[in-house]
Amino acid sequence: MRVARRAFLASVITAAASPAVLRLARADAPQVTLKLHHFFSSVSSGHEKFLVPWARKVEAGSGGRIRIDIFPSMQLGGAPAQLFDQARDGVADIVWAVPGQTPGRFAKIEAFELPFLPSRRALVNSRALEDYAAVNLQDEFREVRPICFSCRDHGIMHANRAIKSVADVKGLRLHVPNRLAGEAVRALGAQAVTMPIPQVPMAIAGGVIDGCLDPWDVAPSLRLSDLLKFHTDFAESSLSTSTFVLAINKMAYEGLPRDLRAVIDQNSGQGAAAMAGTMWDLEARTVADMAGARGEVIIMLTAEEVAPWRKTTESVIGAWLKQMKEHKLDGGKLIANARALVAKYADEPEPQPRQPSPEQKIVTEPPSQPPQQAKPEVTATPKVEAPTAAPAVKRPQSKALDIPM
Repeated sequence: MRVARRAFLASVITAAASPAVLRLARADAPQVTLKLHHFFSSVSSGHEKFLVPWARKVEAGSGGRIRIDIFPSMQLGGAPAQLFDQARDGVADIVWAVPGQTPGRFAKIEAFELPFLPSRRALVNSRALEDYAAVNLQDEFREVRPICFSCRDHGIMHANRAIKSVADVKGLRLHVPNRLAGEAVRALGAQAVTMPIPQVPMAIAGGVIDGCLDPWDVAPSLRLSDLLKFHTDFAESSLSTSTFVLAINKMAYEGLPRDLRAVIDQNSGQGAAAMAGTMWDLEARTVADMAGARGEVIIMLTAEEVAPWRKTTESVIGAWLKQMKEHKLDGGKLIANARALVAKYADEPEPQPRQPSPEQKIVTEPPSQPPQQAKPEVTATPKVEAPTAAPAVKRPQSKALDIPM
């Protein structure tokens, strides 16, 4: 009986000790949970096609030791303009923020929002901005640790009438995404209107505004196709764009083990910037093609036709240079650096959407129903206003862009 009792006690002690052993084993490979906060919806391309894939790459690279929980639509509270401070103060560990939502606070990054300085391609601008940041933005963003900088798709002038020249803009009331876009619109003779983007459709329907200077990606969520049938685009360069920063709280980053900090570093910089830029370009192409298929009017102004627009908005650049001088900054040098970097990446290949592999099945009908006969694919050409619009925009054929991370 004594032997049996000793065996029973030994087994109880061993069982009691087991959780401690497991805890020690897990301590060698702790899981860190980081909260990523942003203002886009959970069905937006920014969320689904950039932030989620980026977070999963970090998690995979850490072997599951880092977990990133994403909170879209400002679910952690606050307003979009407060996201940077939330990363600084630790309200969120990581944020995707728009510096332009706090005008004047991040003066040097505004160079990429000046009229006709950025390319019309988000990938080119994002790569250029990432290099620009490494040289010029260390002090402006010193309160956080930037993961990457990027630029949104370029601004399109969506309106209730055809806009082919500067004269056509005069008197219009247009929603603008940031301060410098507003100044450019005012220089062109229109009235710039700022409001939360969800209010734009109601403002258009109610006649409060006549259109907006916003990227293609906002069109589906705002149902602009039901309200505005004319879209003016600009060849080669962009009248406006918006800059973004993906940033992590400094203490959250520095509190990670060295090997996990390395995982964050490996998914930072040019790789992440290109991932964001590619997402914006693919989304813009998709939405523009949809607008063309619906028969909406897409006016593509040539470089020669854009020249008067450039000249008219030169005053915006001049005013910005004076503001930089007041801040004791060399605005001319910043602009020259930004232009050189945009030119450096101008020949980046056009990103191509990934095609599903042959073994992947895409189910379009419930399994219980017989498959429907596929309709022949019809490629619609956008309706283009003459004489200024090109009948069609031919995109260069190139290999799919493989972005290193």
